[in-house]
Amino acid sequence: MPVLPRLLAVTAVLLCAPFGAGAGRHASSDTMASAPTVQPSLQPGGVWLSRLAPAANPKVLELAVSAMQCAQASGVGAGARRLAVIDYSRPSLKPRLWVFDLAAGRLLYEEVVAHGQGSGENMATRFSNLDGSHQSSLGLFVTADTYTGKNGYSLRMRGLEPGVNDAAMARAIVMHGAPYVDPTQGQRMGRLGRSWGCPAVRSAVAKPMIDLLKDGQFVFSYYPDQAWLTRSALLKCPSARKTLAREPKAMTSTSG
Repeated sequence: MPVLPRLLAVTAVLLCAPFGAGAGRHASSDTMASAPTVQPSLQPGGVWLSRLAPAANPKVLELAVSAMQCAQASGVGAGARRLAVIDYSRPSLKPRLWVFDLAAGRLLYEEVVAHGQGSGENMATRFSNLDGSHQSSLGLFVTADTYTGKNGYSLRMRGLEPGVNDAAMARAIVMHGAPYVDPTQGQRMGRLGRSWGCPAVRSAVAKPMIDLLKDGQFVFSYYPDQAWLTRSALLKCPSARKTLAREPKAMTSTSG
């Protein structure tokens, strides 16, 4: 299995600022404390994740697992116990962030999540690795440390895909809570409020979610962008290539 390049983390000096209005803490979904569990060792790829999160696209979950396994094969995140999957092909007003406990075989969160102001309105269609683009980035990230800044308690993420998300540290693309991630206000606006590229979540769940995801866990951000899927490091994994081959239309973008 090909080895992912090991990237050096760059100390973030910028904070991800919010864009758009909206306040409040209306719960779009709660911690899935009573969700059923499955035994990961008995289920291949993302199949067992699909059983935990039936609303998620199973092919996206399978790609997330394949990308994670590629990284772990090179020694990155070898001890990871949790995986967050963001499906940016879904509208911002719908849950599109799932956090899984891989060791326990449990779904921990199913939540809405904001995308960058430069990525689109209710639907995200544009993604970038460039500073100042205010766009979200795709691909696989491994989480780093936490800090408290302009947006409160925040989680640094290190992008593992060269040219796709490896500027995340320098751009300060971090997970944080934000009052504009409010589905009630979003219904009036026609979308959630937007960040400057950060995957911002509801303030009510930010701290416990970040604490679960900090220090060497994985975050996988997906959109059916053909350019990314063609060059992504996850395509070096045989299992990922098989997933893409089975669903060529679903994994092909016709926009941005």
